Amino acid sequence: MMSGVSVRYILILAAVLVAGLSLYLALRWRGGWIPRLGLVAVALAVLAATGWRVMPASMPRHDDGSDLRALYTQVRPLPVGPVRTYHLGHSLVGRDMPAMLAQMAGHEYALQLGWGASLRSHHRGPEAVYGFAEENRTPHFRDPREALDSRQYGAFVMTEMVRLKDAILYEEAITYAGEWAALAAERSPQTEIFLYESWHGLEDPPDWLARIPDDFERGWSQLLWSAARRADKPVWLIPVGQVMARLVSEAEATGGIGEIKSREDLFARMPDGALDPIHPNDLGVYLVALTHYAVIYGRDPLGLPYELLRADGTRATAPSPELARRMQEITWEVVTSQPLTGVTAGP
Repeated sequence: MMSGVSVRYILILAAVLVAGLSLYLALRWRGGWIPRLGLVAVALAVLAATGWRVMPASMPRHDDGSDLRALYTQVRPLPVGPVRTYHLGHSLVGRDMPAMLAQMAGHEYALQLGWGASLRSHHRGPEAVYGFAEENRTPHFRDPREALDSRQYGAFVMTEMVRLKDAILYEEAITYAGEWAALAAERSPQTEIFLYESWHGLEDPPDWLARIPDDFERGWSQLLWSAARRADKPVWLIPVGQVMARLVSEAEATGGIGEIKSREDLFARMPDGALDPIHPNDLGVYLVALTHYAVIYGRDPLGLPYELLRADGTRATAPSPELARRMQEITWEVVTSQPLTGVTAGP
């Protein structure tokens, strides 16, 4: 998954290479048009790499959401039937997860995706979204502004690119979570807004499992508070990262839950068999869909079907009955213990 930040790093590297070449030419020829042209190229590459602005040197000041927490103590009205759902994001949304969720819930959905797309790039328009044409070659594509203007969607789910720290530092993630929430609240007031908390790569330090709580406190919560503040209403958390961490923690501590023995068993494999450290396999996608279902509908997912189809109509690899049940139980335990979902276990 190529993010906007990754592309920017490539441009910075190109600028450094051109600068070195320019210095060599300047020393060799001591003037002339070749070194001057090189210096112009350096300037243009640096401007492109920085997005024509100076990048912040540190994370923004921590926001504890103290002015918003009372919003999350109110009883959240829950839907009684299928909720037409809109998904805005990238490959950690993908095409298969919304398709599996729709099979669980019986609802219609639409989406807009990109390759490692940030909320900022989606806000700027298709030309700013890497992989826009490829990722949205599906009948479920719909422009997000058009979708909100239609007022046909009961749920608007957005997520941010990973690495999340990069998104906050370089892609103004906190600002643009607020921008999208404000847009949704203004154009479709009856729509519930959700923030999908994903995860970081398995290879990213520190330890993947230990890092997830800190990522929430320092990252996802900051987006959530900004979004709720701009929407002037709760933006509900879909805590997939926390659910995934709980499942992995139990599996690794007990020797396995069904076919899940370690964190790697939730992630895809490359054609050569190498581990894909960020994209989930069918079992991981199923867990993501379960968490979306539990939060959007506020219902216990226990008993939901687990033999599902991918978006292209092929059969997804199904979890064993033992694993499916424990996935459903853990999802509900985490969702109902996290106040920012607006979901409680009931009496």
